[in-house]
This record gives sequence, structure tokens and C-alpha cells, in this order.
Amino acid sequence: MKKLIKKACLFCMALGIGLAGSVPVVSARSADVYAQSAKAFVLMEAQSGTIILSGNEDVRLPMASTTKIMTALITLEQPELDTYFTVDPEAIRVEGSSMGLTEGDQVSLYALAGGMLLSSGNDAANSAAVRISGSIPEFAELMNQRAEEIGMENTHFVTPSGLHDEEHYSTAYDMALLAKTALENDRFRELCSSPKAKLNFGSPPFDRWLSNHNRLLSYYDGCIGVKTGFTKKAGRCLVSAAERDGVTLICVTLDDPNDWVDHANLFDYGFSLVQETVLKPDTTELAGNVVGGMADEFRVSAPKDAVVHTVGKPGDITEQILMKPFYYAPVQAGEVVGTVRYLSGDKVLAEVPLTVGEDVEQKITEVEKSFSDRIREWFESLLGKST
Repeated sequence: MKKLIKKACLFCMALGIGLAGSVPVVSARSADVYAQSAKAFVLMEAQSGTIILSGNEDVRLPMASTTKIMTALITLEQPELDTYFTVDPEAIRVEGSSMGLTEGDQVSLYALAGGMLLSSGNDAANSAAVRISGSIPEFAELMNQRAEEIGMENTHFVTPSGLHDEEHYSTAYDMALLAKTALENDRFRELCSSPKAKLNFGSPPFDRWLSNHNRLLSYYDGCIGVKTGFTKKAGRCLVSAAERDGVTLICVTLDDPNDWVDHANLFDYGFSLVQETVLKPDTTELAGNVVGGMADEFRVSAPKDAVVHTVGKPGDITEQILMKPFYYAPVQAGEVVGTVRYLSGDKVLAEVPLTVGEDVEQKITEVEKSFSDRIREWFESLLGKST
């Protein structure tokens, strides 16, 4: 008896495929080869949060302007991102890197986020903090609340810009968690992956082009961000991400004078572990219900296999069959009527369509018969009575 899709607008069949295995554990000695000059580092697979390589990942260190990942994320989570306002004159009087704000400038929160992520503007970070929370200390409290939500257990924020403070610190692991969360925000991802961006100012309206300080965007194929940082106390700090074959890796180095090369080497290693798995949907027992058809059901087929890429051997992959409880006739062979979805946790790894296997014509009822059919049947009935 074929499985029929019943009693729900959306039918989901969750099946633990159970492809055993996990990301390989690499010893600390082999890990050191890939980031010898970093005081601390992490290479993480973004979807699962699995650590592929790491060293001193839980040591608290200053993180310089990579702080602005949090500031920009909170900024981009605000309502009315595109509303113009006049920057606070005190907020823009700050040392270090700048997006070039001057007293009287009218900007949006979105433009300030761009100024943080591309030009690493301390003026942008402070302006956003004051706009959102009223003061920098109150914004720092908001940053620490958000850090707790993300699970950053060894992080404490004092400034929105990352300028040095003895009580301002994080870890390589916590910064990877932050980047993982930030990249789930579409507008954050758009800005941090842009080699340059045109940002709009208001009253009078004008545009300003900013270039991204992250050289890895042009240096490493597949790089999609995230943020550079430097102070004398923190050294060179870099949080980056790269994407290939549907796999996203996040790399963090703190106090690393050779960060560009180290990140490229770490990404190369991580992507060398990517494996391709072909999943064949089994539709032999699957059918769709038909209402008003010459048949009560139709066969379902999947015209192609799903291809999934994972770092190392795939773990448990869940299969979902998404179909309606019934379909109105007629249905035609090849018509898409559903989806097979493969997931790891909440992340969709691959989808393939489900299609109708054969035509099912509509059943003609009395109401649907044409006027000429009814006249013909009436004459036939008269002839039948006369005989």
C-alpha cells in the first residue's frame, strides 16, 4: 500500500539517515602548523559550530576593531535602519580609524554599519551607540547582553569601537560564535562581503564610497568577510569567513602578525576536508492523493539526486518530504508537487523537487458536462423511452 499524503496542509516525514561520522579531531601539534604566529586562533564550520582546528581558543585577549562585528550586528538589528538623523558631535570626536563623519552630517544606521564594517570607523561605532542607547556605557551593556544570548562566555565589552581598555576582551572561540551569528543577518553579510560600498548621506543628500579594509576579500577565493582589527596592545586581529560548495568556514586569529597568510592556509586545510555525499530520494512508496480525478492517487518521482557537501564525514542528516495532503485533478506528468529537503539540524543542506509520475485526468461530473452533452443525453433518453 502506497504512503498517502493525508490530513495536513504540509506533510513532513523526518527520517534520520544516520550517516555516521564527525569532523576529524586534529591534534594541537598539527594545528600549530597552520597558525604559528597567532596568539590564539579558531577554525570553525559555521553551520554546526564544530571546531576543526584551534589553539588557545579560550584565552581572553583584546580583539581591537573586530569588536565592531557586535556593534554593527546590534545596529543592523534596529528598526528604521534607513532613517536619517544628525550625528552626535561628541560621538564623532574619537581617535583612530574613521569613516569621515563631520559635525552636522545626517546619516542612517545602515550607513554607520557600513562605515564600521568597511572603513572600521570608530566615529561610526560611537555614533551608532549613542543613537541606539543614548550613551556609550549604556550601549556597552547592550553589547554584553547580546554576547550572553550568543553564548560568548569569556567576553566583556566596554567600547563599541574596540579601542583598548583592560576590561574589554574576548576569545578566539567567542569571536567565532559572534561571526557565526552575525553572518545569519542578511544586511550584515551584504556589507561585510562587499569590497566597496556606496553609502547615502542626507541633508544635503550625497553619496560616499568606502573601501573595505579586509584584503582577504580579494586575496582568497570565496571569502565573504568579516572584519579586521588592530591596536598596539591587541596586535593584528582578523575574523574572516569563506564559502565553498555550500560549506562556510569561519576563521579567527588574535594577535597574529601573519594573519592574511594564516587565514588562507587554515581555509585551505578546512576545505580540503569537504566531502561530497550523494543522497538518492526513495519515492517507491510515495504517492499523492487526487480529488476529482479518474484515479485516486498518482505516483511521485524525484528527477534528480541531492548532493550535500560537509566538512568531514556527514553526521545525522534528516530527510523531509514536503507535499500537500491532496491535489485537484487534472495533474500532469512532470508537474512539481513537492520537495525532498535534507537538513543538518535546522540548516537546509539540499533540496530536490518531487514531480508527478503520470497524468491523472479530471473526472467529468454532471455539473461539468457541456450543454451539448446534456442535450445529446436527453435525446438518447427520449429514444430509449420510445423503444
